[in-house]
Amino acid sequence: MSAESYLSRGVSPTKDEVKAAVKNQDKGVFPGAFCKLIEDMAGDPDYCTALHADGAGTKSSVAYLMFKETGNYDWFKGLAQDSLVMNTDDLACVGCYENLSLSNTIGRNAHRVDGQAIAKVIEGYDETIAKLEAAGVGIKMCGGETADVGDLVSTLIVDSTIVARVRRDKVINAADIKPGHVIVGLASFGQATYEDSYNSGISSNGLTAARHMLLSKYYYENYKESFSTTLGEDKAYCGKFRLTDKLPYGDQTVGEAILSPTRTFLPVIVPVLEKYRDSISGIIHCTGGGQAKCRDFGKNIRIVKDNLFELPAIFKTIYESGEIPMKEMFQVFNCGHRIEFYCDESVAQGIIDIAKSFNIDARVVGHVEALPEGSENEVSITYNGETYLYN
Repeated sequence: MSAESYLSRGVSPTKDEVKAAVKNQDKGVFPGAFCKLIEDMAGDPDYCTALHADGAGTKSSVAYLMFKETGNYDWFKGLAQDSLVMNTDDLACVGCYENLSLSNTIGRNAHRVDGQAIAKVIEGYDETIAKLEAAGVGIKMCGGETADVGDLVSTLIVDSTIVARVRRDKVINAADIKPGHVIVGLASFGQATYEDSYNSGISSNGLTAARHMLLSKYYYENYKESFSTTLGEDKAYCGKFRLTDKLPYGDQTVGEAILSPTRTFLPVIVPVLEKYRDSISGIIHCTGGGQAKCRDFGKNIRIVKDNLFELPAIFKTIYESGEIPMKEMFQVFNCGHRIEFYCDESVAQGIIDIAKSFNIDARVVGHVEALPEGSENEVSITYNGETYLYN
């Protein structure tokens, strides 16, 4: 399942080497769950503990470029939401969303990223936590670490770690994804009722590909610190856009689209689980690995996606760069929806209605089929009359 356009830029969408490195590690108390769950840190046999880490990735490099181009420090704020939501929405996939404790880690090159930029990141954490609390999701900020590591980091890294406890009888275990269940996808684009502006849907995956496929050689020539020194000129900033150019097919600029803060789906996931938990066999967060990520969960199944959303503007523009074939698009990007509920068909419309009450589009994007015992999982994606198989 290689994605050469991404691998050639030094990034693996499927993280095969990482999976190989950890394959012999303990799988936790719910093997096959979307997030690893371990014995409860308080020793309660009715609970388990989740300890999860993720971050904004190379999106921070684009925030740095936007700051350099505009002089506006506010572009750093969204990185906090990116870093936080990549954790919270992963944890929500196992039914864990209560009493979350957060620690953050910021690594910077202090010669390029000053204290005012760091203050904006912290401000971003505070604002995102407040919005989630308004939606009934409690997060306690427990401090963190800001390190000046210019020998290692050219600009900025923003990472987060969350710890929480969840009742074992409330866990959603993606290992149990069932043949016969349908897949309800929640759109990653648009403007939810709890968002301040339109969201392109890019989230925080595939940003290395996005910026190098969209942005022009101007950034290669003027901001050497914004990309890896191991990246050849033929792979660095191969697009035709400046950050302030208008994005085709939409009203955002290219920079606004790339830096759209990662949408949290917690305001939707919480009421869905409260109402339909027993009818849901799995929840998948289409992050690293994109629409093919679901292949890693469940057993002896073929996941068929044949009713996807039309590619939102940001993904359509990336595809039209000519740098990446459609099959790889689905491996690298969410391509329009980022949360999937694997559920009984009888509750699908109820889930869709809850999502739409937050002005988030949702639809049945596919279904799950059985394969013979001992088969490797497959993902089949049909889009615009073409079918792509991932196995």
